[in-house]
Amino acid sequence: MNLQNAEFVTSITDLSKLPKDGLPQIAFSGKSNVGKSSVINRVLLRKNLARVGETPGKTTHINFFRIDGKAYFVDLPGYGFAKVPKAEKERWGKLMEAYFSDPTRISLGILIVDARHKPTENDVTMAAYFKSSGRPFLVVANKLDKLKKSELEPNKELIRKTLTLSEETLLIPFSAEKGTGREDLLRQILAVCGE
Repeated sequence: MNLQNAEFVTSITDLSKLPKDGLPQIAFSGKSNVGKSSVINRVLLRKNLARVGETPGKTTHINFFRIDGKAYFVDLPGYGFAKVPKAEKERWGKLMEAYFSDPTRISLGILIVDARHKPTENDVTMAAYFKSSGRPFLVVANKLDKLKKSELEPNKELIRKTLTLSEETLLIPFSAEKGTGREDLLRQILAVCGE
């Protein structure tokens, strides 16, 4: 798969406008300031395909990026940012529920959490969405470059415990800044795309 051949396709707030070509969908989710766009850009080795917002919480739509005509990277709306009005939060909730209502569309779920902190209540909710979908799912612990080496194992343990991850669920320490973990994540993505 040629990752350089990546293009923004559509931004939707209404699921009737979902792409209907049956390509695998790799769904990325995470709280507003966790660096989701940066992770997507790092995987694709692009600077700004997925827009990195000046203000956290800017991704209020579901954004689709077609990769080499073979798969979609689906950028789900960020969550958990305090300054967003309640009505907006409810709209996000409905959009998420609608997207997850048909789990067959998700080929791989990727939940991005902050490697430095205990996952939030919203992270736990998002992990539950992915787990209940019954689809392959993994966790990316971003911002690894901001951790001391000695903090990595205890933090991974805390993330696993808080999100109640099974032994089989992959947890990839990642740095969008430095590229650490990119190969591991890419291997999982290519596997579900049959590459």
